[in-house]
Amino acid sequence: MKSNIPFVDQDKISKKAIFYVGGHYSGTQGKTHCCDQMYVEAYVPKTVCHPYPVIMFHGAGQTNVNWLATPDGRMGWADYFLSKGYTVYLAEQPARGRSAYHPEENGRQIYHSVEALISRFTSNQGNWPQSKKHIQWPCESTDPEDPVLKQFLASQVEYLPSNKESQRLVLAAGQELLKMTGPAILLTHSQAGPFGWLLADACPELVAGIVALEPSGPPFSPDLTEAKAKNYGIADLPLHFEPLVERPEELKLKLLKAPQEDWLDGWVLQEPAPQLPHLKGVPILLMVSESSYHAQYDHLTSYVLHQCGVEHDFVRLEEHGIYGNGHMMMLEKNNLQIADLILNWLSAHEKSQSGKTSV
Repeated sequence: MKSNIPFVDQDKISKKAIFYVGGHYSGTQGKTHCCDQMYVEAYVPKTVCHPYPVIMFHGAGQTNVNWLATPDGRMGWADYFLSKGYTVYLAEQPARGRSAYHPEENGRQIYHSVEALISRFTSNQGNWPQSKKHIQWPCESTDPEDPVLKQFLASQVEYLPSNKESQRLVLAAGQELLKMTGPAILLTHSQAGPFGWLLADACPELVAGIVALEPSGPPFSPDLTEAKAKNYGIADLPLHFEPLVERPEELKLKLLKAPQEDWLDGWVLQEPAPQLPHLKGVPILLMVSESSYHAQYDHLTSYVLHQCGVEHDFVRLEEHGIYGNGHMMMLEKNNLQIADLILNWLSAHEKSQSGKTSV
């Protein structure tokens, strides 16, 4: 029977599971409910070729759909990593998608407008200079009724407005997930970037690596008129700094001039910067695409990580011959080429974490 449904071949799967981690019971007698739990999908390949599974965390307004397929029906990263012998876990943020949302507990939600989604993610009409280089989105149309574009727009969901609250919820549920999986590689995107830093800081023995795709940034406020830290740079929740930093205001900032014309100036830490010893020794890949709005400022995140003693590989896709990608690189025309770059990096770093025992 002829069908327009983009079916995906699942012949590489040996086992799959769907379960929840975290959460607690709340409410009054007779009206109790479970809230703040995190929905997880797990896929095990027929032949496991790598010692550590990959846990994929989506960004703001997104769900696990990001990893399962592209808007035009091509293979997503979950299946591709599976085909390369990785066990894959997909984590859907609490109060989002299939992780229950309770307004009386979680507060209001917000969403991206169609216009903002097209401008920021799918077109070459953004208000940053690199936007005009964007050529990898799987359709050229900006018409919301275009079949491919509509698939992406239809996949967007409401999310919590507070990054700090999202980080609190994922930190709690994510630690429970890591205790179940054993040491794992955390692949984070955008708003999920701080999840990787926070989980590695909380339980470094359970994090075998971090792949941070354009993590939340810039690290400090883009307001260049006020040198006052309102968060902890790479996260909104406290981290295990040495010496101890109890409040964001204790972090002293300086202005870093952009080393390139189409990049942004921004705040970084004054020296000597406090260190993040729990993140030291964790292999970290920080990746940014050529035409994303992140291309302007992810150098600031990299700079702050280095200041805190967190060594990492900072990769700009265009420096590896991969051009024209936007922020949603896992959905774009060359998504598997980018996945191969990540997979090659992971293979090169597997041995460095050989002392960690997976379950």
